[in-house]
Amino acid sequence: MRKVLVIFAHPKYEHSEVNQALIRSIEGLEGVTIRDLYELYPDFNIDVQSEQELLFEHEIILFQHPFYWYSCPPLLKQWMDLVLEFGWAYGPGGIYLKGKYLLSSITSGGSSEAYQPDGKNRFTLEELLRPFEQTAYLCKMEYLPYFHIGGTHRIKDDELNQKSLDFQKLVFHLRDAEKIVSESLPHLEQNLS
Repeated sequence: MRKVLVIFAHPKYEHSEVNQALIRSIEGLEGVTIRDLYELYPDFNIDVQSEQELLFEHEIILFQHPFYWYSCPPLLKQWMDLVLEFGWAYGPGGIYLKGKYLLSSITSGGSSEAYQPDGKNRFTLEELLRPFEQTAYLCKMEYLPYFHIGGTHRIKDDELNQKSLDFQKLVFHLRDAEKIVSESLPHLEQNLS
């Protein structure tokens, strides 16, 4: 069983039914650690050593956040800037994330159709998530296809329940599968450009 570290960042978590449902679906699962960055670091004063120790102890790193201005909320960016240090995560001596997996799990108000070349946002999510993919590459991690729930402002209860189950199945798979192969991950939405 692999250990899964969920780095969760939502500055208005109490207003997000979708993110609440996703987190609830994996809370208390054996081998899964959830780090709510806005709960832990409301002042943005991140304990780098503690975060690095947790990264070192886990094989799967999952970034869970709303898609803010084609990126992540500011505290997750701050976390990345400080925790993924030169000489620790990448560069000479930066070996501590090598061979681990990174996956982006995002929510957006915009629908999946909005993230197409002919859609409102002009680019696919795969294209817009390239900085996260490059981060994984720089840290010698394997970047896995993303998980996305779009149209969060209009999602129906039954669809949210299904998406939460899909997310839970994904986390179980990441934790328990004998081998992780991108093409075999359950219920991942992939935009092909």
